[in-house]
Amino acid sequence: MDDNKQIVTRFVEELWNQRNLDVADAIFDSQCHTHQLRSGVPDTPVSRGPESIKKHVGEWLSGFPDLQFTIEQILSDGDRVATQMVMDGTHTGEWIGILPTGKRVNIRMTAIHRIHNGKIIEDWVLVESLGVFQQFGVLPSTQDFLADFIQRNPVAPLS
Repeated sequence: MDDNKQIVTRFVEELWNQRNLDVADAIFDSQCHTHQLRSGVPDTPVSRGPESIKKHVGEWLSGFPDLQFTIEQILSDGDRVATQMVMDGTHTGEWIGILPTGKRVNIRMTAIHRIHNGKIIEDWVLVESLGVFQQFGVLPSTQDFLADFIQRNPVAPLS
């Protein structure tokens, strides 16, 4: 495995899965920026150095104490490492203001990390957020939502 893939693998395995938050100091540049990608919202990078990463991971772990990541694919090209991952955990603590639901969730995500001088300096993250809230039962399934939408907004037949 090349050095850049090893850095991202440490991020997943050591920092998230083994809960070794101090790894953030070794693998994140103090000038790191995260692009949290969302449809319909401008990309606004957020400063996320080691201390911010530790806080972010801590917030997730307080809401999902058994959270585990699995890397399904990892690809490296130059200074970029792309990963397709899945997070599994049980929502037993408060998370982003949502009281515990006790629901087990499976969250898919894709991330691209840019490595500079042996540290993560920038990343782009796309998380299947809609699916999280559907698994909580806060939002209807995509099929139910579409059926309801079509029923309320009939489309004229194509001629």
